[in-house]
Amino acid sequence: MSGMRILIVESRFYEEITDNLVKGAVKELAAVGAGYKRVIVPGILELPAAVRFAIRSMELRATDERYAGYIALGCAIKGETDHYDHVCREAMSGLQNMALEYTLALGNGILTVRNRAQAMERSSPERRNFGGQAARACLRMIEIKRELSLIPK
Repeated sequence: MSGMRILIVESRFYEEITDNLVKGAVKELAAVGAGYKRVIVPGILELPAAVRFAIRSMELRATDERYAGYIALGCAIKGETDHYDHVCREAMSGLQNMALEYTLALGNGILTVRNRAQAMERSSPERRNFGGQAARACLRMIEIKRELSLIPK
């Protein structure tokens, strides 16, 4: 895993929560020697588009950067309206559809919670560490791609 590059796409709507998620993800990547680039988007709804932009940039050879995997990080906290339900559903399905269509190794670290306390518990690297879990999921999916000969060993 050493030397590979991972794209971390992070929603900064809840900055303290996202900071925790990023810390957990970066720690996992550092443990295996993987490099990363961070791209910041406003909210979780924009996460799938940013991943698609990176893929399109590679398809067009507009960049020399190549990513072995992707990690999407962010948080949605349920409010008083149904906006939360729509945003969560679209962000999650957008990422999943791209993972399937483009054979992406993708770690989904989007928290969908009822309140800030739940978000802090799940985002904290010292507690539930969902950022680290998303990074481990991405790394495991890269391994599976190798096992199935989709990428060189």
